[in-house]
Amino acid sequence: MASSITGPVPIPHSRYDLSTYWGRVRHCAEICDPTMLLNTTSEIETAKRMIWDYRNGVIPSMTPELWRAKKVLDSTLHPDTGETVFLPFRMSSSVLSNLVVTSGMLTPNLGTLGTLFWQVTNQSLNVAINISNANKSHPLTTQQIAVNYSMAVTASCSVALGLNAIVPRLKSLRPNTRMILGRLVPFAAVVSAGVVNVFLMRSEEIKKGINVFNKDGEVVGTSKTAALYAVGETAASRVINATPIMVIPPLILVKLQQSRLLKGKSKTLEILTNIGLIFTTSLVALPFALAVFPQRREMPVSKLESKFHGLKDSNGLEITSLEFNRGI
Repeated sequence: MASSITGPVPIPHSRYDLSTYWGRVRHCAEICDPTMLLNTTSEIETAKRMIWDYRNGVIPSMTPELWRAKKVLDSTLHPDTGETVFLPFRMSSSVLSNLVVTSGMLTPNLGTLGTLFWQVTNQSLNVAINISNANKSHPLTTQQIAVNYSMAVTASCSVALGLNAIVPRLKSLRPNTRMILGRLVPFAAVVSAGVVNVFLMRSEEIKKGINVFNKDGEVVGTSKTAALYAVGETAASRVINATPIMVIPPLILVKLQQSRLLKGKSKTLEILTNIGLIFTTSLVALPFALAVFPQRREMPVSKLESKFHGLKDSNGLEITSLEFNRGI
């Protein structure tokens, strides 16, 4: 993110009001913009120089070109390290990276092997995104990543296979209801495993705390309380993010399969329709889901540990709030 570029002049977090939900929706829509994947290394470096000039007083005010440069960096760089996030795991790639995996998981009548394959693939992608974008105050070791990944895959596959076995036995339900519940099994598996995944992959943050910053972007310490908020909100956001993408398309597909549009049509048309539904829902719903919780969280010091109470800023005024990066 642009905030990782150093300089005494603070840069605005967004051109939109992030204290409002609609402002965060518009901001998230910019970060998730797939066209940001087309930026070249040269364009990213140019954006860095422009933001550095602003942060060091060379450019006096934000211009449309600077806002564009900030958008490039916000969708490309890690907010803590300032390093370029590997392309498939950037927020601007989230719709495209998840499209194939989600389409695979939501394919009707997968069977056991198909269910296992797509659940493992999905958790692999989740782990890669977690590692690439998580708060970097306390990075995990390779062994911790391997253990946590195994547990997340186990949770995902257990829920998916377990529900796939249970739903057909619910004879008291109408066949159509059982079919709909069966289509929603991937959603239950993704949500449960996603929550487990977040808490496991970011367990070190909970144990040791994460960096908290003053309004000038300077680290003033680490907080376990902030870490609990960051990880808890991220876990909740996974549920919110997955809900529209994994619930709306399968329900619409069921209706289409029962209508003249898809009934009796080829399997290829059904697959393409499924992919189209997922892609459209992702583009529309993702910014609204991501905006539920602020990315850069401000918290009153009264809710943090006592060591943050009574701190003074450079002007000798008492600090009443601190910020932290929630991660994704």
